[in-house]
Amino acid sequence: MNATTANQSDCPEVEVPVPVFFIIGAVSLAENLLVVVAVIWNRNLHSPMHCFICSLAAFNTIASLTKSCETLMILFADVGQLEKKGSSEKKLDDVMDSMLCMSFVGSIFSFLAIAVDRYITIFHALRYHNIMTMQRTGAILGVIWTTCGVSAVLMVQFFESTFIIICFVVFFILSFALICFLYVYMFMLARIHARKIASLSNSGWGRGRHQWWRGNSMRGVLTLTILFGAFVVCWAPFFVHLIIITVCPLNPYCECYRSLFQLHVVLLMSHALIDPAIYAFRMAELRHTFRKMLCLDWRHC
Repeated sequence: MNATTANQSDCPEVEVPVPVFFIIGAVSLAENLLVVVAVIWNRNLHSPMHCFICSLAAFNTIASLTKSCETLMILFADVGQLEKKGSSEKKLDDVMDSMLCMSFVGSIFSFLAIAVDRYITIFHALRYHNIMTMQRTGAILGVIWTTCGVSAVLMVQFFESTFIIICFVVFFILSFALICFLYVYMFMLARIHARKIASLSNSGWGRGRHQWWRGNSMRGVLTLTILFGAFVVCWAPFFVHLIIITVCPLNPYCECYRSLFQLHVVLLMSHALIDPAIYAFRMAELRHTFRKMLCLDWRHC
């Protein structure tokens, strides 16, 4: 999405070279496609949590592909091959904005689904496979993608309305609060459960069991907390920009912040670049799969 009004303050507009957008988009596209292919290729990754991670990577792929196409359109427009205000270009821009909105909403829903999955894994471990079946996982993913597609179209069609912008921002804030609450709640319950397990036995076996449970159950939650933290850091400046558009569109101090819009877009795009690196660093099975896929001689991987 583009800034809606020109900068009217003394703060110069910060412009990021177009190749930077293209490079970030191309690299993040390749990385997230690698994640999707890895989850599909490795049967050990055919679990609900990895399906939700694959969905998150797919939404990141859409965002990367969209921004890469938009960058190409800007390049063609600069050399006179496209009209910047033509009707067909306007429709194509609306489609790209819809895809970006879908990517954002889908990322939020994917994080929420992963958080619920981790909660069930930790605190309902014996019933996990009865609760989170692959059929239910597929149904959840179907609902997520359908909801995201419909909401994205509605957002873009009515984006000029202040009400829609407010709804978009409120959705981000409420989602952030809900997911943070769920993570904090999981950490608090995990701490209580860990103390109970530690008190069951003072033997070496009891302590070892306590350490094993604590390490394995919380590692996934910590990984997802890092992922969500990166998401918030990358997307929050863009939503501050939307708030400023609504609250103080002509204030010179607000205009100074809006002059950084292109940097906010770079940060937003970087989220799709960061996520696969976190997967590779924190998840051993995915890291092993990446090595197999990228190594020419698998016998030496």
